[in-house]
Amino acid sequence: MFAPQFGYHRASSVAEAGELLRSNPGAKLLAGGHSLIPVLKLRLAAPPALIDIGRLAELRGIAVDGGSLRLGALTTHAELAASPELQRHAPALAQAASVIGDPAVRNRGTIGGNVAHADPASDLPTVLVALGAAFEIAGAGGERTVPAAEFFQGMMATALGDGDLLTAVVLPARPPGQGQAYVKFAHPASRYAVIGVAAALTVSDGACTAAAVAVGGLVPVPLRAPSVEGALAGGPVAADALAAAADRVAADLGDDLIGDVFASAEYRRAVAAVWVRRALEAAAQAA
Repeated sequence: MFAPQFGYHRASSVAEAGELLRSNPGAKLLAGGHSLIPVLKLRLAAPPALIDIGRLAELRGIAVDGGSLRLGALTTHAELAASPELQRHAPALAQAASVIGDPAVRNRGTIGGNVAHADPASDLPTVLVALGAAFEIAGAGGERTVPAAEFFQGMMATALGDGDLLTAVVLPARPPGQGQAYVKFAHPASRYAVIGVAAALTVSDGACTAAAVAVGGLVPVPLRAPSVEGALAGGPVAADALAAAADRVAADLGDDLIGDVFASAEYRRAVAAVWVRRALEAAAQAA
């Protein structure tokens, strides 16, 4: 199918992009385009204008500052996956970026576009929630920072308002003794996550001293799993303990599970613990 007609503007700065958003109500931002263009072709959206921010160098790059990483919103998935800094300080995010779509998608798609699109089956939002990331947003009222857990508000719905532009993702660097992992049950055609699980376990003397676990693809927004985390804290990282903790995920899912032609809600609920266990085992091994 063909996209509906739209106006086109190319922004030369973040400030100009914001001005264009505010002067063109209903306009959409165009970065890599791998989330937006399919939506346009399917006529699921018909914005009056597109504002191209894909050439803004100020929104690119990966920087390490003390104990945190700052990822420009236009950093591509391929750049995330290949980054030595990310592999060292946030390996679960690099791992997730490496299994998004195919090489064409990874070389054009951006982290900012991915999280702003907020598809429940996306990989990066799940990891960013687990790792305690935050999003820097530029808007008419100035700049603000929104935690990942508050940014995703529903299926393809975020905290971004009219005139807002996501500029960067900030997350803490991995502390000593922490192992991270991301695993997913991937749709065989699209590579989207039918179920995705991110885990970060801090281990000392064979015991888990801290745990963060998030699941995606199961519910409309990426979700922390406090029951799983609570079962892990202070306990051993032996296989049986990890499996018992993974079984607790059912208590965190609630009733709003996603079901579609590929996997019903009942099936997703039934196999969720398997993928949580795999993520926990991989994170424990990496610790």
